Order: sequence, then C-alpha cells, then structure tokens
Amino acid sequence: MSEPTAVVHAPRRRRRLRAVALLLAVSLAALAAVLVLRPAENRHGVVALPASTTVAPTPPPTPTPPPKPDPDATFTIVAAGDVLPHAPVMRSARTPDGHDFAPLLAGLDPWVSGADLALCHMEVPVAPPGVEPSGYPVFGTVPEIVRDLKRQGWDGCSTASNHAVDRGFAGILATLDTFDAQGLGYAGTARSEAEAGPQLYRLDRAGRTFTIAHLAATYGTNGIPVTQPWSVTLIDADRLVEDATAARAAGADMVLVTLHCCAEYRTAPTREQVEVATALAASGVVDLVIGHHAHVPQPIELLPGGPSGQGMWVAYGLGNHISNQDEACCVADTSSGVLLVAHVTATGAFPAAGVAAGPPLVTSVEYLPITVDRRGGHRVHALTEIPDGVGALSAAAVAQRTARVVAAVGPQVSVAATPPTLTGDPAVVVRPG
Repeated sequence: MSEPTAVVHAPRRRRRLRAVALLLAVSLAALAAVLVLRPAENRHGVVALPASTTVAPTPPPTPTPPPKPDPDATFTIVAAGDVLPHAPVMRSARTPDGHDFAPLLAGLDPWVSGADLALCHMEVPVAPPGVEPSGYPVFGTVPEIVRDLKRQGWDGCSTASNHAVDRGFAGILATLDTFDAQGLGYAGTARSEAEAGPQLYRLDRAGRTFTIAHLAATYGTNGIPVTQPWSVTLIDADRLVEDATAARAAGADMVLVTLHCCAEYRTAPTREQVEVATALAASGVVDLVIGHHAHVPQPIELLPGGPSGQGMWVAYGLGNHISNQDEACCVADTSSGVLLVAHVTATGAFPAAGVAAGPPLVTSVEYLPITVDRRGGHRVHALTEIPDGVGALSAAAVAQRTARVVAAVGPQVSVAATPPTLTGDPAVVVRPG
C-alpha cells in the first residue's frame, strides 16, 4: 500500500520545489534592483554617493533689505563781528590802483570759504560817488572792501548800525548798489519800502532746498535823522517777531536776526540786549540771534525757547572783525573778536515708518577767537593758529588776547578746532522786492 502512495505524491513535491525556486529568483532580482537604485550607506549610516553624482545646493532666499530713512541735511552758518574800516585800515589796504583788503582778511580765508552761509556785519556805509572816503566819527568807506568781502566768500552782511546813515540816504544807496554789484545780500537797510523785508538765502542740501531769512536792526543812528523810515530798521522785539513769523509763512525754513545794540566796550550784555534776545527766543520763530556794536566779545548763551523748544542760541556781541581799535585807543578787548560757527541739521524723512523730514535746526555752536594785528598792517588772524605770535604780535600777546576772548564768551560753547567744510553748492542770494 505504501509504494503506490509514494508514486502518487512525487509530482506534487516537484511542483512545490519549482515554485519555491521561482519565488527565490524573483526576490533576488528585486533586491538587486534596489541595490542598484539606492546609494550604499557606510557603517555610520551616511549615504555614500557615486563619484559621478552632483547635488546642487539650494540657494538661500534673497533677504529684503530693511527700509532706510532719507539722509540728514547738514550745513554751517558762520557770522563775524564789526567790519569797521577806520582811516588807518583803509591806508593799510591802499595800493597804487586803489585798495586791496584781501591781504588783510586772508588769515580767515578757509573759515569763510568753507561755510555754507557766511554773514558779516557792515558797520559803515560806502561813500557816495564824489564823496571822499572817511573814518571816525562820520564814516564813508571805499567800495573795494565790499568786493573783497565777496571774494573771500561772504554771502551777505547786515547793514543796520548806528553809522548806517553817516552819509545820509545817499550813503545807503551807495552801499546797497555796491552790494548788488558784487552779488552780496544785505539786511537792515533798504532803498525802498518793497526791499525792506528780510534777505533770503537758499541752500540745496541732501535733495532738499532750504530758505533762510535774515533780519537785522539797530538801536539807533547816533542822532542822525532817518529821512525814510523804512530805510533803516530799528530794534523792536514785537516787530521782529512779526517779521520772522511772516517770513516763515512765506516759506522760510529758518530765521536769523542780527541786532546792533546797545553799549560799547562792555563785555556783559545790557538789560535791553537780554530782554530782546529772550523775547525772540520765546517767540519760537527765530533760530539764532547775532549781536554787534559793543566792539568787544560778549557771551554766547542758549536761551529757553527756539523753534524746536530745545533753546535758541544768542551771541550777544561778536566784537570787532577788522578795525583800528586795540588797547592803544580803547579797552584791550577791542583788539579781538569772535567768528561764530553754527551747525545746522535737518533730519531726513523715513517714509516706511511714517516719519516726515525734519526742519533745519541749530544743533550746536562753536566759535573761533580772532584778532587784528593793528601795528602789523591790520591783518586779521585766528588766534588759535598763531600761538607763537605773528607780525607785531608776540606769543605772550596772543595768549593774553585768546584768554580774554575765551573768558568773555563763557563756558557754554567751545573753541572750533577746524574750519567748516562746504557741504554743497554755494548759497543763492534772493533779494526781496
């Protein structure tokens, strides 16, 4: 019985073996395919790519630059003391062909030419045609001094002073005609009521145009009648505030006021000086007050108020710029003066943050002590640049003059170390009227 059974099951067993062999072959083929397609891993589990395989790195996304504010606009305003050409000063400038004041003024060339706006103070009138030049007490200077101020780099001057009508209305006409011929601005005297407004200057900086208004006034005219009331502006704090307000309403971004007041040869400002300057500061429409007439340096101070509410600088008196005065005739401080350097900043707009551009504001001031070497030909010098003396000035005299200026100006401001640098095109003079 067992033998037939074995015969019956033999074919079935062979079929099973063939099926197992076929399944094993298919599995081996699949495994081989996987090994071909999948990179091998080393013993650390790191995939080893074939030498011919290159994987390009995915570039990082390009970052969006953060928004930036527009650049700030910066510029400097330089102001000087009394241009007071006594007869000896004119003699020092005399040449075979006329007068040349450039050598006398040259010691301050870089300080003037580097300013964005340079404002002098013309203490005296130009002598009318046919009138001989004269010095103290009734002045009438030569026109070449206006030419040489322009050539040095001054943009304009205040012309309201106690000597403004020394040569009558004809002297005002001669002075302003000469200024116009040289392209210099002027404030404080006028040939007509229409031009009695502020002198305007325009500066293009950081893609913006700034308009600066300059007003000037004097305490009086030495008792000489002013035949045309608009021809010389007299000090009236309320009127100056009105004029400054009107100038801003008409488009001025800054207002500078020059005051010719009040007592000569006195370092401490008078009560009237303080009251007028304080009123101008409190008005919020005046950026800077520049003082003259004392012929000696006076304090520079920050008063409460100003357009930003952060204060307004006042230089009560800048002393003499060029003159024949020193200890030989007058108090010793008349030999020296102050060159005021005001730094102005207007912040740029930041559109992404919703911030508008800021107005131009006087952010700081400094000064340069200057002197005139009277016995050395009336040459003007920066005291900080001649420590060893120059001309007729000894080192000891320079040190004494410097100390007197520093003491008079006071501790609120520091001495300028380097001349300013022009930050753009020269100022454009815009006449009213």
